[in-house]
Amino acid sequence: MARTVVSLTDAKIKSTISKHKKEPNGIVKLSDGSGLFLLIDKKGGTYWRFDYFKPITKKRTTLAVGIYPAMTLAEARKHREEFKELLSQGIDPARHKLEQAEKARFANNNTFEAVAREFMQTEKLAKSTRERNNYIFQYLFDAIGKKPVHEITPRHLLDLCQIYEKQGKSETAKRMRSKAGQVLKYALVLGLCERNVALDIQGLLKPHKTTHHPAVTDPVLLGELLVAIDSYSQRGSVVMCYALKILPHVFVRPGELRHAKWADVNLEERIWSYTPAKTENTLGTQLLVPLSDQVCAMFAELKQITGSNEYCFANHWGKTRLLSDSSINKALKNLGWENGETTGHGFRATARTILDEVLKFPIERIEQQLGHQVRDMHGRAYNRTRYLDERTAMMQAWSDYLDLLKIKALK
Repeated sequence: MARTVVSLTDAKIKSTISKHKKEPNGIVKLSDGSGLFLLIDKKGGTYWRFDYFKPITKKRTTLAVGIYPAMTLAEARKHREEFKELLSQGIDPARHKLEQAEKARFANNNTFEAVAREFMQTEKLAKSTRERNNYIFQYLFDAIGKKPVHEITPRHLLDLCQIYEKQGKSETAKRMRSKAGQVLKYALVLGLCERNVALDIQGLLKPHKTTHHPAVTDPVLLGELLVAIDSYSQRGSVVMCYALKILPHVFVRPGELRHAKWADVNLEERIWSYTPAKTENTLGTQLLVPLSDQVCAMFAELKQITGSNEYCFANHWGKTRLLSDSSINKALKNLGWENGETTGHGFRATARTILDEVLKFPIERIEQQLGHQVRDMHGRAYNRTRYLDERTAMMQAWSDYLDLLKIKALK
């Protein structure tokens, strides 16, 4: 006749533990039936255990369930029922427990942030691009960084991107979807997820409306702007004054001017050579900027101020000790150009338009000087070092023209 097991109660468990502490009597087992029992060891430790027969080998096995009282009697019984359900399906509870623990470890090691940071190490990007991407990744990390990549759903990603979209940051939302897609594609290749859910929301975000950098193309207004720039010396830093004065003459990207190094500026040969960050990892070709008489004179004066620094436009404050990305645009606004009439980048469009339409220089030479890829009639890209004499003459003519506009504006 089978032995009847009386179910445990909290009172019985506490009473037995109390007696065991007063009179230790080896190991005690308190059975609750159907394989579940409470083990009290010689030192008074209390542990839930589950006895069962393995589905295939029928070998008797004991499985650790939890520690009493952290795991209550009711919780232990719940686990027992789960184990019995697994056994009815021919699944070994011990093996199942190990598999679940392995899945948990796998998930913790393969969060979106962990996989993204590994992916970021594989990218070969210009420093400026990498820094810009870091902001986008941080937005993603704040929201879904701790989530395992295989648990991220299209809804998660869409909701997140639409939050930024509703704030008017449609370009940020678009780039977040793009960068998340790159990370999930990388995770897919590594077998960490089954699909790239970023593809599912492609086209669901509002398209970004491209806005062109405002540029002054009217010679009269350009003359007024140049006069205003000359007056900036009365209100701004000396280094910023030179940045504002030189930028219209050389019409490079503001970020390239900010990072100009004295080692790259040769005042004797009247040339500034550097590799644009925008093409550093693709073309790697140096851009040569011929320096006009006016620009050479300004650089010579600036060298007396910052010549002991690596960078021409070294700042006296800030972490990077360089002018910030927005500082040139802010300076232009401080000069009264409040309504988006121009930006630092806009001087490129200004030069391109006037050099072509007013001064009648070949558009190919203008594009070369802008650092754009220009192809000849056979489809071959011009070497950026070619036609340097023609471009030198063009840059001098451009500086002379700017001086002429200032003279007219002052009359």
